[in-house]
Amino acid sequence: MKPKFLPFALPDIGEEEISEVVDSLRSGWITTGHKTKQFEHDFADFIGSDVEAVAVNSATAGLHLALEAVGVTSGDEVLTTPYTFTATAEVVRYLGADPVFVDIDLTTFNIDPNKMEAAITEKTKAIVVVHFAGLSCDMDAILEIARLHNLKVIEDAAHALPTIYNGNIVGSLSSDVSVYSFYATKTITTGEGGMIVTRNPSIAQRCRVMRLHGISRDAFDRYSSNKPAWKYEVIAPGYKYNMTDMAASIGIHQLKKAWSFQNRRQKMAERYFVELQDLPLSFPPTAPANDIHAWHLFVVRLTDESNIGRDQFIEEMASLGIGCSVHFIPLHLQPYWKNTYDLKPHDYPNALDNFNRAVSLPMYTKMSDDDQTRVIAAVKEILHYG
Repeated sequence: MKPKFLPFALPDIGEEEISEVVDSLRSGWITTGHKTKQFEHDFADFIGSDVEAVAVNSATAGLHLALEAVGVTSGDEVLTTPYTFTATAEVVRYLGADPVFVDIDLTTFNIDPNKMEAAITEKTKAIVVVHFAGLSCDMDAILEIARLHNLKVIEDAAHALPTIYNGNIVGSLSSDVSVYSFYATKTITTGEGGMIVTRNPSIAQRCRVMRLHGISRDAFDRYSSNKPAWKYEVIAPGYKYNMTDMAASIGIHQLKKAWSFQNRRQKMAERYFVELQDLPLSFPPTAPANDIHAWHLFVVRLTDESNIGRDQFIEEMASLGIGCSVHFIPLHLQPYWKNTYDLKPHDYPNALDNFNRAVSLPMYTKMSDDDQTRVIAAVKEILHYG
């Protein structure tokens, strides 16, 4: 009998989250309300450093609102990485601006600060960095470049909860905005959802207004008041990006587990390092001293000594009942970005090389030790080891 298929990722939902959602359903208030506000408050406390947190229905929405709030508009350019999900760049196009891709560091998969200045023009308005897999970018170097050129810095922190850089949690650095994802596969989840974090009250307020149709008052404030409160003003052409209380109900309890989840992922990563060390694989970098890797992903690269290509490796893992994935297909290989900006595969050689070799192994908190043993045994079998 074949063992049960082990998927690439599963959310880790407990009874606390389920009870909180049920409580929301029974309360009669299921859209944006007091539980969303509680989640925002709790998240701001988690990050610290006097930040404000604005809950939204996805990190994509958060990035869009962040770019709009810092003033990115038609004709501007925004530097970012090609080694990311398309959402990071597509939000730039929402505003009529153009993403300008900067190649990655071959080891970290993160945007390479040494290649940034050559990409800056008089049209450059902002930089969007992506903390790939949960390892922080070189933020000191990036923030210094931004300061010299008067650029806004937005952190796509979809993978980076909780990530520590130079002893400080991502979200508390001196960038303008950080945006987190709570998609089903992320380090904590609300099913769908995201959070904008900023130390700038004007940015926070703009994001709050724009997340719900440009209306100057939250629906919760209008509908829960015990006095007539039906009047409102539309002060901008906003969007429909608000988080629901049902999603926030999950997030309230997921956030309490963020550090225990990170600890579990850390131990799983350490086991992969030890038990796969003799294979023809290149391993992801660990965090420097005083830093913490969130370990959202564990991405290995097949070396030249491997007896198999990446695509076949994934197929054979699936045949053994184990799901793997690829993070990411670089944007300059995708039809829209390639055709719109006339990009060639070798325009970003490090992104291309990593993509051709990279595979993400399953690593999530719901996996048991026995599950990880299966993954390790399968990798060894496919690479003809042991």
